[in-house]
Amino acid sequence: MSLDGRLGTLKERHADLELRIAEEDHRPRPDSETLTRLKLEKLRLKEEIDRLMSSGQG
Repeated sequence: MSLDGRLGTLKERHADLELRIAEEDHRPRPDSETLTRLKLEKLRLKEEIDRLMSSGQG
C-alpha cells in the first residue's frame, strides 16, 4: 500500500473514532471505559498519521 493510501486509511479510521466518541459521549449514561479506549485508539492513530507524514516529507 502506498504512503498516501495508508494515510487515507488511517485518517478514515480516525474520523470514524471521532464519530464513535461523540456518539458515546452524548448517550444518557456514557461508558467511561469505552470512551477511554476509543480516545486512546484515536490518539494512537493520530500519532501514527503524524509519524508517517513526517517520514514522507524527509
